[in-house]
Amino acid sequence: MKLVIAIIQDEDANRLVSELMNDGYSVTKLATTGGFLRAGNTTLLAGVEDDRLDGCLHIIEKVCKSRRQMTASPMATGGISGMYAHMPIEVTVGGATVFVLDVEQFHKY
Repeated sequence: MKLVIAIIQDEDANRLVSELMNDGYSVTKLATTGGFLRAGNTTLLAGVEDDRLDGCLHIIEKVCKSRRQMTASPMATGGISGMYAHMPIEVTVGGATVFVLDVEQFHKY
């Protein structure tokens, strides 16, 4: 058995949870916050049997596509400390960061 930890963008969360559950995967959804953009993320936890791992990863890859968006990036201005000018930058958002861990034991009560 594997523990799949998928960190995804909030806007992909509902569709991904639905797709996984429709295919018989049990999923726990956690609200998290990303460090770089300080934007809302969703972290999903799923216990997956070894023979179903590829199917789970395929669904995550299919639903969670990366995309480009503009965001304001604070840049320090010279001189007075604490002063920032917000410069627009293009960043890649979405997609998924996925960790797959071996599970030594699993209990469901």
